[in-house]
Amino acid sequence: MKTHEKSELFANKPTTFNHRSEENLITLDTKNVSRVQTDHILEASLHTSQMIWPATHDETRPGTVILYPKHSWTTGLASVNFVHHPNNGPVFHFETDGIPEEVINEIERLQPKGNSEGIQIMLMGDVSERVYNQVSSYKVQSLEADTDAQFAYKADEEYARLTDEYPENILIVSSEDEAKLFSLVAGYWIAHMPEPILYVNRNDIPNETIKAIKKRENPNIYILGPETIVSKQVEEKLSTIGNVSRIPGSNPVECSVQFTMFKDDDSGFGWGINKPGRGLSFISTSQPELAIVTTPFSHLGKHCPLLWLDRGKLDDSINHFLAKIKPTFKETPQEGPYNHSYLIGSTGTISYETQGIIDNMLEIVPEDGEGHH
Repeated sequence: MKTHEKSELFANKPTTFNHRSEENLITLDTKNVSRVQTDHILEASLHTSQMIWPATHDETRPGTVILYPKHSWTTGLASVNFVHHPNNGPVFHFETDGIPEEVINEIERLQPKGNSEGIQIMLMGDVSERVYNQVSSYKVQSLEADTDAQFAYKADEEYARLTDEYPENILIVSSEDEAKLFSLVAGYWIAHMPEPILYVNRNDIPNETIKAIKKRENPNIYILGPETIVSKQVEEKLSTIGNVSRIPGSNPVECSVQFTMFKDDDSGFGWGINKPGRGLSFISTSQPELAIVTTPFSHLGKHCPLLWLDRGKLDDSINHFLAKIKPTFKETPQEGPYNHSYLIGSTGTISYETQGIIDNMLEIVPEDGEGHH
């Protein structure tokens, strides 16, 4: 079967449904999909931490726990660069009146080892005295700034100090709220690789961002989102200080698919997923902040990119992508490769029916498309 024929066949949507499929369920995990069954940021962060860091022995304990202010998605997004080594740790939020008790309990369970400098807790953004007091028994570092661009600059600077290197690849995203769903796609990548985000506005580049870029000798700059989110004017200005590429997508779902497939072979930047045998993470566009605290799914385990589901539903761009990476076998299914995904959100946000469709699209089948022999 030719590649395009295979893609068309596997992208077909189901036409008949069993409306009793959710009756008497005792598990919400399916063979190719692990579900994090919550829409709450706190619960999702705890699930993620416990799935990624069992903490049963030294090799499975994190180094540094990252805490960011719940009210600031831009601070949270820039902070997830520290999920990567040498910090190797989960992401939680704190409230204006302190760190939730559940998070304190989870930090105690994890017993963070500290990074290369012994830092066990990193506090990001505006931090109250109450928050400092709650983690006073740990070795703590804080990072704060007056603006989003300044915070991303400082995060980049601090990570470079920790690793003795400014990475040549940079992701440029917008810090404006209308760009949120486009920009958050970057989080899974910067938790996966030691490469930062820097912030722009739609039509303007803050001085701190320019200053950070100029710390590199020959930077590769990747803009995430269409010109309606980061303008052509900004792209042209960036091209005077680095090698600029744009990862397109007219909407957040398409942008997440494009980024998942994007690869710059010269620089090594990008997921470049166009074959089976990969992990994926699905989140509804109606619950965007879940994309911050679940970034560790890209750091360890199956190293997943983020794919948005439009208000919890599959659309054609996702269907065709999943068809493209559909695993097939010639002789026997135990040959592999296999796909797997994490589905993050309640059944009220992403239906069990949608999960069943995704599970089937990830399933390995004979390459002739005739079903299991």
